Amino acid sequence: MKERLVKLQAEALSALQQSQDLKALQDVRVSILGKKGALTDIMKGMRELSAEERPAIGNLVNSLKDQFEAAFALRQSELQQKAIADKLAQENIDVTLPGRTVVPGNLHPVTLVSDEIVDIFSRLGFSVAEGPEIEQDFYNFEALNIPKDHPARDMQDTFYISDDLVLRTHTSPVQIRTMLQHQPPIRVIAPGTVYRRDSDLTHSPMFHQIEGFLVDERVTFGDLKGILTHFLKEFFGDRLEVRFRPSFFPFTEPSAEVDIACVICGGQGCRVCSGNGWLEILGCGMIDPAVFDAVNYDAEQYSGFAFGMGLERIAMLKYGVNDLRLFFENDLRFLKQF
Repeated sequence: MKERLVKLQAEALSALQQSQDLKALQDVRVSILGKKGALTDIMKGMRELSAEERPAIGNLVNSLKDQFEAAFALRQSELQQKAIADKLAQENIDVTLPGRTVVPGNLHPVTLVSDEIVDIFSRLGFSVAEGPEIEQDFYNFEALNIPKDHPARDMQDTFYISDDLVLRTHTSPVQIRTMLQHQPPIRVIAPGTVYRRDSDLTHSPMFHQIEGFLVDERVTFGDLKGILTHFLKEFFGDRLEVRFRPSFFPFTEPSAEVDIACVICGGQGCRVCSGNGWLEILGCGMIDPAVFDAVNYDAEQYSGFAFGMGLERIAMLKYGVNDLRLFFENDLRFLKQF
């Protein structure tokens, strides 16, 4: 038994020194001190020794165990330091290399257009208002003179959440909410996201609109024409030609569509304007007295106008984009142009 312990001592210490990584070192420890290890096996065999032999062998076993554990701890520390050094060598950074270029982001073209429109109207005294995208039927339709049986509802292609909740089809509900909270005079511009069941080269089920309205005493259609003409010339250039055509909207009376001379061909006629030289840009009109009734405004005392436009359409005309879907694909090659 004594010779076996001496031999095991030499083999164990040699195996520790030959271990080249922490896993191999741990394997050596298990082979010696584990449940089925060599030293454990010897300790189990001590029950077969005589009472005179057992104390001496026990002292040798304890001495071997202490030596092995001390040598193991020392070798483990050496291998841990070596592992750290190897990792540092592999992850070495050459600080003399030039830094990586960080490509700066830029605003989306729809955001650029929205900011510019808001800036123009802010200089005209309009403030910015917002409203929820999930809207009650009352604000989206009823208060805007569009009752449940009104044919104009078919034009909206609405996403219904329930009988009383919809994804708003325009930003006009902000007009109702603002008028219910404030008394005239009011000048408000309301940009936001809207939703309709439509998708093709020039339509998206989710897009952006900007609504504007003004309510005060003695507001006329001439005021509407003057403000919108000023805005369009400020946005597209002083030489822009503008015309108003009679139209119909349930919440305005009289109503008009506003056209501008084609910004692509200068009014000469091209594929974009279908050869007639004009492009429809927005809708507008004097606020219908029925809308004033819904918000408890005195239609005899106050009058006002409202207008709305699609931001994607404005951006397409300003930047010469021919496919609406480019605004939603997030292609960096497209976005970097702005």
